[in-house]
Amino acid sequence: MKFLLLTFVGVVHLLSLSSGKTIYKNDISQRSFQEIKEEIASYGDVAKAIINLAVYGKAQNRSYERLALLVDTVGPRPSGSKSLEKAIQIMHQNLQEEGLENVHLEPVKIPHWERGEESAVMLEPRIHKMAILGLGSSIGTPPEGITAEVLVVTSFEELQRRAPEARGKIVVYNQPYVNYSKTVQYRVQGSVEAAKVGAVASLIRSVASFSIYSPHTGIQEYQDGVPKIPTACITVEDAEMMSRMASRGNRIVIQLKMGAKNYPDADSFNTVAEIIGSKYPEQVVLVSGHLDSWDVGQGAMDDGGGAFISWEALSLIKDLGLRPKRTLRLVLWTAEEQGGIGAFQYYQLHKANISNYSLVMESDLGTFLPSGLQFTGSEKARTIVEEVMSLLQPVNITQVFRAGEGTDINFWIQAGVPVRRLQSSQAVTAQRTKLHIPSGDTGHLNWHKTAGSLGNISSLHRASRSSLTSDFKPFLLAAP
Repeated sequence: MKFLLLTFVGVVHLLSLSSGKTIYKNDISQRSFQEIKEEIASYGDVAKAIINLAVYGKAQNRSYERLALLVDTVGPRPSGSKSLEKAIQIMHQNLQEEGLENVHLEPVKIPHWERGEESAVMLEPRIHKMAILGLGSSIGTPPEGITAEVLVVTSFEELQRRAPEARGKIVVYNQPYVNYSKTVQYRVQGSVEAAKVGAVASLIRSVASFSIYSPHTGIQEYQDGVPKIPTACITVEDAEMMSRMASRGNRIVIQLKMGAKNYPDADSFNTVAEIIGSKYPEQVVLVSGHLDSWDVGQGAMDDGGGAFISWEALSLIKDLGLRPKRTLRLVLWTAEEQGGIGAFQYYQLHKANISNYSLVMESDLGTFLPSGLQFTGSEKARTIVEEVMSLLQPVNITQVFRAGEGTDINFWIQAGVPVRRLQSSQAVTAQRTKLHIPSGDTGHLNWHKTAGSLGNISSLHRASRSSLTSDFKPFLLAAP
């Protein structure tokens, strides 16, 4: 259902929804809110046509089948890998064969990191083999590994208080989970803060509200002038266990081995396709998702689902013979997981024409049951967005949330371009976190940060088929 939302909001936005530097182009600035409201209401039949095609028509399962084929064929798509470039070439060919316009690849230089073999074994106070996942861009250990005593802390503040104890040790962070945006700082900055006080490695409690002994991966960042030390995530269970041991006064010793390596930047591409606008072709409404994933999962949800519903949005519009006034541009980013590398280079390349960007949208929160749309822009634009969303009443998805932010679109927010991001229901989003699974489990279409197998992709299909195959992106994109 999400691609319906993106299509539909984009469709009607093509007439009037803007804020910041791109607002009120051509005749829009002269129109009253009542006139805009009436025009939005006039697209009721378009909305119904998109809903019918996506939910009940021939497109009902299309995005699901497309996604399943790619992830089954290519598998994980880490930055700098041959599999990512294979996926990009497949998508480029798919978009050309569908007959979308201006299909092309835009070159990007991206990081290339490989994890290699990795292990962590507790040697004291007992022997215990730990599940770990190295963090993106981490250096490796010497071949013999690093064997050192552990210092367990629950915050950066505690680490600073106990800095004299940290030298020569492995710092283990057992930070409580507050929410993702606050807690992820330990994954991103944990190695740097540990290195500043003389630690030889850092292990971070996986950033999750729930765990079934499932370590997560993700990007971490080094800092100029600070020694680089190996860093990895451990499970919530092991972090809690070591915290209990430390509180009893036990001496904890771990042997850490990581074969991680950083290679020279690799050549890659952002993938672009369009439906060219009929009246204002130079003005752009951009929809997007990213094609890359981490290496321990197939990236079916992060962000294969987001990429494919963005493609589906244009497919639905094309199938219905709709021609928007403004150009609808699909961009499938590369190297998002390394910090939005592809999106940043796209922004740098196109920012000279930023006044032509009416709206930038992405989907990167999972393709579960949608509950509404996150929006960042002026209050006037928000009021118009709320009117647009009212056309989604037949599928009961009308909410407009705040803070439409994301790694690949934050550059545009800072430049004053309005952005939107899809929001899944909180209940399903919470369930998604609980279903992070270890390697070999086939019960869930895995999220990107765990060592999960795609396995039974149909579990998502059964649980929320409409969220992937009858999305509501086209609503937001296809005004005739």
